[in-house]
Amino acid sequence: MFYFKIKMKYDHQTIEQKWQKIWEKSQADQAIDFSQKPKKYVLDMFPYPSGAGLHVGHAEGYTATDIYCRYLRMNGFNVLHPMGWDAFGLPTENYAIKVKRNPKEITKENTNRFRRQLKSLGFSYDWLREINTSQPDYYKWTQWLFLSLFKKNLAYQRKAPVNWCQSCQTVLAREQVINGLCERCKKPVIQKELKQWFFKITAYAEELLSELDKLDWPEPIKEMQRNWIARSEGALTNFKILAKKSEIKKSETISVFTTRPDTLFGATYLVLAPEHSLIANYKSRIKNYKEILDYIKHTVVKTELDRTDLAKEKTGVELRGVKAINPATKEAIPIWVADYVLMSYGTGAIMAVPAHDSRDFEFAKKYKLTIKQVIDNGQKDLGQAYTGEGKLVNSGGFNGLNSQKAKEKIVSFVGGQKITQYKLRDWLISRQRYWGAPIPIIHCANCGAQAVPVKDLPVELPADVDFTPHGHSPLKESKKFKEVKCLKCGGQAEREYDTMDTFICSSWYYLRYIDPKNQKNIADDKKVKYWLPVDVYVGGAEHAVLHLLYSRFITKVLRDVGVINFGEPFIKLKNQGLILAEDGRKMSKSLGNVISPDEVVKKYGADVTRMYEMFMGPLEEAKPWDTKGIMGIVRFIERVCLLSDKVEKSSPSIERIQNLSGKIGQEIESFKFNTAVAKLMIISNELSGQPKISQTDFELFIKVLAPFAPHLSEELWQKLGNKQSIFKENWPRFKIVKAKEIEFVTQINGKVRDRFRIDADLTEEKIKRLVYSSPKIKIWLANKSIKKEIFVANKLLNIVI
Repeated sequence: MFYFKIKMKYDHQTIEQKWQKIWEKSQADQAIDFSQKPKKYVLDMFPYPSGAGLHVGHAEGYTATDIYCRYLRMNGFNVLHPMGWDAFGLPTENYAIKVKRNPKEITKENTNRFRRQLKSLGFSYDWLREINTSQPDYYKWTQWLFLSLFKKNLAYQRKAPVNWCQSCQTVLAREQVINGLCERCKKPVIQKELKQWFFKITAYAEELLSELDKLDWPEPIKEMQRNWIARSEGALTNFKILAKKSEIKKSETISVFTTRPDTLFGATYLVLAPEHSLIANYKSRIKNYKEILDYIKHTVVKTELDRTDLAKEKTGVELRGVKAINPATKEAIPIWVADYVLMSYGTGAIMAVPAHDSRDFEFAKKYKLTIKQVIDNGQKDLGQAYTGEGKLVNSGGFNGLNSQKAKEKIVSFVGGQKITQYKLRDWLISRQRYWGAPIPIIHCANCGAQAVPVKDLPVELPADVDFTPHGHSPLKESKKFKEVKCLKCGGQAEREYDTMDTFICSSWYYLRYIDPKNQKNIADDKKVKYWLPVDVYVGGAEHAVLHLLYSRFITKVLRDVGVINFGEPFIKLKNQGLILAEDGRKMSKSLGNVISPDEVVKKYGADVTRMYEMFMGPLEEAKPWDTKGIMGIVRFIERVCLLSDKVEKSSPSIERIQNLSGKIGQEIESFKFNTAVAKLMIISNELSGQPKISQTDFELFIKVLAPFAPHLSEELWQKLGNKQSIFKENWPRFKIVKAKEIEFVTQINGKVRDRFRIDADLTEEKIKRLVYSSPKIKIWLANKSIKKEIFVANKLLNIVI
């Protein structure tokens, strides 16, 4: 055992503040427009600046991207790594109401707190490009974006049922309603009909779906978007209403969309959405109309998520006195109303085939409705619905045909129409709140809705408002804001007083970072072509659908109006998992288990905090914080401090140090930061066991340590006599031996079903042969049709059935 005299005590507070001031003064992390170096645009999902400040969960993803960016710069890249604030929104407004202060003041305080916290962790952001979505010079372009959609007929206004929080007095998106309660205030949410603004995202449904296959994103995220868009190929079929003999006029029909026309002979009843117009039209014929109205009354207070919850018990009421004709069997079948059918999807009516649909089976069993088997599954008595395909039975002249062939023939037989349907609905963007970007529209009773001229943007938020909820936007209370002249006739008109969904602000923010001070355009054309699209985007998986889907949509709109020349905003996506509290629960201010990075940095230092967050486990997985576990990183930092005292230029280099260091760059590029830290620990242990350390080995170690512990590395580098920053050094070059074997994964519909090791140089064709010969895969594909194959070289094959 060796004893080393400690020449350098790592006073983290002094040393970290020292280097943070040096970095800030030298603007070391500023991105250079049009550099001759290759570019990399690395983006974090920017935070909502709440009053609570950052917690250690935020810092995890930001540490990961900082390590990656520092590594890229040392590899000769011109890196754009910006930061800003998603500053509009309901929480700040609610807090402003509570404390009776302007949300603008509160937002400024919160962003100052967040900025200080981020700088204290040594993150290498280009602060010269900072943006704030609540500032007029930003939301001017959010309004310009709205006008661009309005001019292309992609923004429109109509009455629609919405999720309405009676406490917050505003519309909520479906995802903001949890178990019938507002996610913010935890109060009940009801359905309410309001005139609202929408963006026509459905116009891009097919492109949003098809382009997913080209993205280097986690497969579960892509699958969530596929399910959200939900493309269905099927048929539109008309069911005639059984007419009374006394009726002279032609009977009305009910249009039904189905993806399984092969089961039409098994349709034994229809189900209507409570909002379906036929119910009111046939009021005189419905014998239990009062019962129907009572049922509908109880439905309107339910959210769509509640109504479509597969786990809930299905309820409904038969429309007694009205029947429909099955176009295949010509038999009269009952019509029911049930809340699990929505007007917003399909036609608001479904044909129920209980023998071959689990939901219909449950409903039919409960209400003792006819269950007729029309697809043979080898059993006469169905204990449950058979939802697969097969040969038709009890289907007239189509008996014996398989499902695929029967679909087209039956559609033709009943005079149906083949169509493609999407579950995706248009984006409701109206919010009845103050703290958001005003919608730049003027309403005239005679001339209709008119776009505010671009030269008059931004339409700024008025200061003379009462923030207290009124059931409509507080902007309506400002006479100065509301009352304007019509742009066409010059008569009295009103400004639109709803504000925009804050997801619009965040849908294009990646674009503003490249040119944040531009007052004439949303961004300079040359800068767009140089920097965009974003190379790597990092954030939580909770944004899988809304933010990411909306950003993709807006990007395609921006392309179509000529602002950009690409259709996807983020080439590669990386997800971070949650950092849970020490009790294993999600960190929450209400639970009192939030851990602030301020406390950890003050006690242990930024470098310890950074390295511990990376060492906890794989970036994408959830893991609990462990204060005891952080001590392992403290000991590592202390050990590294001691190593510099053993450095001698003449000492021989150790080959193992070279080999381990060479793998760290690969781990960074793969975002495997936990294993990279583990290798750094092995190197430090190896060096600690040597009586003397060669300067070559130590400098190599400090260089590969630098992205993880930048403050300590700068200090040690300077101590070795170097004058310039270690981040001006080139990343060490290593000879990387290509793996002879790789692990290849096979997925079915995005879920891993098999994995095996293969030669790294196998062709795609040979790999597929191995996959389809696997007994495990054969079981999953039995009697299934393959819709698509998604092959990722040296990684995986995803088979979509």
